[in-house]
Amino acid sequence: MTLSYDATTGTDRAEQRDVPPLSLDDVVRVSGQVRTAIEQVIEGKRASIDLALAVLLAEGHLLVEDVPGVGKTMLAKALGRSIDCAVRRIQFTPDLLPSDITGVSIFNAETREFEFKPGGVFANIVVGDEINRASPKTQSALLESMEERQVSVDGTTYALTPPFMVVATQNPIEMEGTYPLPEAQRDRFMARIEMGYPTPTSELDMLDTHGSADPLAELPPVTDGVVVSGLIEAVKAVYVAPAVKQYLVGIVNATRNSRDLRLGASPRATLQLLRISRAWAALAGRDYVSPDDVAELAVQVLAHRVIPSAEAQLARRTAPDIIAHLVRAVPLPDRR
Repeated sequence: MTLSYDATTGTDRAEQRDVPPLSLDDVVRVSGQVRTAIEQVIEGKRASIDLALAVLLAEGHLLVEDVPGVGKTMLAKALGRSIDCAVRRIQFTPDLLPSDITGVSIFNAETREFEFKPGGVFANIVVGDEINRASPKTQSALLESMEERQVSVDGTTYALTPPFMVVATQNPIEMEGTYPLPEAQRDRFMARIEMGYPTPTSELDMLDTHGSADPLAELPPVTDGVVVSGLIEAVKAVYVAPAVKQYLVGIVNATRNSRDLRLGASPRATLQLLRISRAWAALAGRDYVSPDDVAELAVQVLAHRVIPSAEAQLARRTAPDIIAHLVRAVPLPDRR
């Protein structure tokens, strides 16, 4: 049995919403408004904001990894605040249970029937804070929802209302109290980014804007989930030439044949690199994907999915460095 659960209304059967037909001009305009809104909260991180927008428009999920205090959760919350849709935050802790994420059926003594109580994943944008502080079993509770956009509980499948995006933050795995994400979990994240420390100028601006008030409290939404769904459909129309597809496959295939990697990128990675390249081109106002789009996004899309070999680790070659080297080694397609 399959039901459609509307995270906004809290009902089992969501009404069919008409997705408006939108163009690439709308993608540029609305994404610019969202970017401007987020930049009121996050100073000097336009590249990270743009990548988050591209993941959203490509129907993917984003993993933000960095040390505490650099704005990982703030980015996720600002993205959710700028869009008028259902946003839920799940604070991952060692005692968090899988049912806290997916939901649970509870017996109602009055009606003598089981009632489904949805978990934190029932939203349009799910903020998974410090995801690697929960056990691998709890982390795995997100697998079905991230891949199939549905949740199965006690024999009933609940479809999640689009748009649906998980923005998870995690601390570096060397930090105390963290669990490494399973390979299957990492592979479901379309892209991984690091926030990095702000520049001195941005940090000074942060003291002025964040020193006495919470900027998130005054951040109004600039669009809604229905419009975002329309933008997602517009992105799907971006053209990808056969030569660019061959170039993309060549990069992914290089990860499987590299001596520096003992685990290459999966076919899912190939599809997700294609989808985010379309979104990246659309954000730039182009109706076609260029090889430069693919090359620019390859590290963020592939590096968290691969595992360096023992020799590469001894030589201190990191996954991003290896992917960047492979991208440079794959010949660009003929531009004629």
